[in-house]
Amino acid sequence: VQLQASGGGLVQPGGSLRLSCAASGSIFSINAMGWYRQAPGKQRELVATIRMNGNAFYVDFVKGRFTISKNNAKSRMYLQMSGLKPEDTAVYFCNTNTTYGVSYWGQGTEVTVSS
Repeated sequence: VQLQASGGGLVQPGGSLRLSCAASGSIFSINAMGWYRQAPGKQRELVATIRMNGNAFYVDFVKGRFTISKNNAKSRMYLQMSGLKPEDTAVYFCNTNTTYGVSYWGQGTEVTVSS
């Protein structure tokens, strides 16, 4: 599975961005997708996940502000981010888990929240 994240950029505090992750290759094997982020000098952390049945999970610091979604074809995943804060500044990575027990990562897209 190959993943390509896009949609990052510079946004002011309180603003919104929509990240997109395009999946290709053996997408039939995908059973869950997720977004992670890594801020400068920090470890990569989970943001949200979504299973193929649509069940979503959010970490506490994004609940009510971020929404994860996907298309039925498993080829696209999105992260709608609103109410952005400076502490949301990070490189955002998309991830998939497959039925083969293998995890794949995209290259990341940078989000900067600053006035």
